Amino acid sequence: MLTGLELTILLLGCAVLGVVAFRTFHLPPMLGYLTVGILIGPHALGFAEDNATTHALAEFGVVFLMFSVGLEFSLSKLIAMRRIVFGLGVAQVLLTTIVIMLLGLATAYVLPHMTHISWQASFAIGAAFTMSSTAIVSKMLTERLELESEHGRRIIGVLLFQDLALVPLLIIVPALANNSGTLVETLGWAALKAAIVLVLLLFLGQKLIRSWFRVVVKRRSQELFMLNLLLITLGAAWITERAGLSMALGAFVAGMMISETEYKHQVEEDIKSFRDVLLGLFFITIGMLLNLRLVMEHWWLVLLLLVIPVLLKFGIVAALAKIFGSSTGVALRTGLALAQAGEFGFVLLNQAGALKMMDPLLIQLILASMVLSMFAAPFILSKSDVIVMKLSANEWMMQSLALTQLATRTMATKKHVIIAGFGRSGQNLAKLLEEEGIGYHALDLDPDRILEARAAGAQVSYGDASRRESLVAAGLHRAAALVITYVSTPSALRVLHHVQELAPALPVIVRSYDDSDLDKLRAAGAAEVVPEAMEGSLMLASHALVMLGVPLRKVVHRVQASRDERYAALRGYFHGADDIADSDDRLQVRLNSITLSDGAKAIGKSLAMLALENIGVEITTIRRAKSQVDIAPETFLQSGDIVVLRGDAEAIAKAEYRLLKG
Repeated sequence: MLTGLELTILLLGCAVLGVVAFRTFHLPPMLGYLTVGILIGPHALGFAEDNATTHALAEFGVVFLMFSVGLEFSLSKLIAMRRIVFGLGVAQVLLTTIVIMLLGLATAYVLPHMTHISWQASFAIGAAFTMSSTAIVSKMLTERLELESEHGRRIIGVLLFQDLALVPLLIIVPALANNSGTLVETLGWAALKAAIVLVLLLFLGQKLIRSWFRVVVKRRSQELFMLNLLLITLGAAWITERAGLSMALGAFVAGMMISETEYKHQVEEDIKSFRDVLLGLFFITIGMLLNLRLVMEHWWLVLLLLVIPVLLKFGIVAALAKIFGSSTGVALRTGLALAQAGEFGFVLLNQAGALKMMDPLLIQLILASMVLSMFAAPFILSKSDVIVMKLSANEWMMQSLALTQLATRTMATKKHVIIAGFGRSGQNLAKLLEEEGIGYHALDLDPDRILEARAAGAQVSYGDASRRESLVAAGLHRAAALVITYVSTPSALRVLHHVQELAPALPVIVRSYDDSDLDKLRAAGAAEVVPEAMEGSLMLASHALVMLGVPLRKVVHRVQASRDERYAALRGYFHGADDIADSDDRLQVRLNSITLSDGAKAIGKSLAMLALENIGVEITTIRRAKSQVDIAPETFLQSGDIVVLRGDAEAIAKAEYRLLKG
């Protein structure tokens, strides 16, 4: 038997390997934790046992997760989304719980010889299946840039209420399991205890916490701040546990108390590492509960428990979203995103199992179906557009209409800039382009932003820049450039893939957070990658140097030199203050892409033979098919090559003539 330290080291080591493997395939880490738990658990390889130590680690994971949920519990946010949260969210939780509960009771009535399920156990099962995975769904929506879309807001609203619903469910399920006295008395006593504890914590604790945090912060010790944070979180969890409630409830209340203070964001950042690590261990322990042998023996029951709840949830959520005013496409997308099981479902199922509310075999089968539904969730979400198009002819018509309207708006534009994303960066770019008299058309997924911007005269349409059809409708073949203004490497790579297939000569400028994905984006066809981190550091350094007495001209040249090294496309564009007024546009260094079609004189010639450097032109890139060609004197040009030149206008004109006409 492993000691506590040995078990912890084993779990952490396996967690690292699991997350690395799943990250490699761009899958959520949570699935890696579950897989690791299944493999090393007592029902598979047997490296780790399902004992008190693993359960303690798991419970701490839930505690810190609920603390994070409490930090996000903002009254203003709830008011803004009240119709979705307290309308669609309440309806989804109640209706799904009731339907699955009735289904469980009906199964027990029809097949009494196979299974016995009390109505209390049916309620716990219904509550567990009601939950959806906040971690998986929010991550997928973020990667797909759909958080601010119409269906994204509905999904997040329902997930928020599910998080809140866990708190009363954690009180109700143990109350139902307690057979002493009547149900009303049991629930009433639990509610009274919860009310007393919540009042004490929220009203008295709120004032104490704010004052105490001020005392701690004045000591200016990060170590003390962290210790204090752990004390408050675990202390609140201990108080609720002593009151006969769950530790998770106390952690949730502690998060709520701190969310109303000015220290919320610092706490959020400090607790994140604890939460993620311990939550990962929680998912590993969930995976350890899965008995693969029993699953294989009863595979048809697992399949039924997987398919029926997922289809039921999909149907219920889609129908409710439609009733609450969503279009068919939005309703279907909302249903697909919320159909799977969630991490809080495991919490409720664990609680029901510990209270011995149902047969252990049934818990195993339900657990297996929930794990499998979470495994399927990323794949369902990635194919949601295709599924919706097949299920709804009306959605296909609406998508076609939106693309037609987009194509109509851009039909008369040529040599314009396509702006992918119309947030702050996209709007600033649009203003600069307007001032220079350059046409543009922006694509964005936030309906409210689009309406406001269009009312103000902006050229923006609803559209996903990562979709081929949207790019074509926006006039990709007639555009002068495409600028990706949001930070998302996966989405940017999809856009670049479509551009390389449809208009490989079109220059694409990509915004990124730092240089970590620079090579990947450039290899995919980006003409330039602009990292926020570098630009921020350059501005910070330049202001610091000026404040320290370094002459402004010298600072400008320093910044210019740094940019010259980093941005090949901008070399020659930065001038001193005295040079700006005398600059001649003909002498400005620029980029120009030339496609060597059949008949071009440069085909079959080497770069040494062309000697473009003699006329003041540098070849920066040669793209052949979907790859880049090494630039060397012995490199021979072929038909279809795209040659990117850098130089002033006159030199580029001479080079173009030499390449095409000899």
